[in-house]
Amino acid sequence: MRNYHINILYTEEDEGYIADIPDLQACSAYGDTAEEALREVGIAKSAWLEAAKAEGKPIPEPRYRPAIYQASGA
Repeated sequence: MRNYHINILYTEEDEGYIADIPDLQACSAYGDTAEEALREVGIAKSAWLEAAKAEGKPIPEPRYRPAIYQASGA
């Protein structure tokens, strides 16, 4: 299975973590912990890919790569 980049962010409003896959439109999941959000977005990714395949929609190649920031003085 393709290795897509996953963002995991804490949201104070929801008091939990949101994980999303930028290359797969609207593919995201929630968890009380970062680990749970990661597990859940893995399930969402599988469902997303299965649905796209069943509907004959193209499956995008992984393209998104986050910027890497380095702290000053490093």
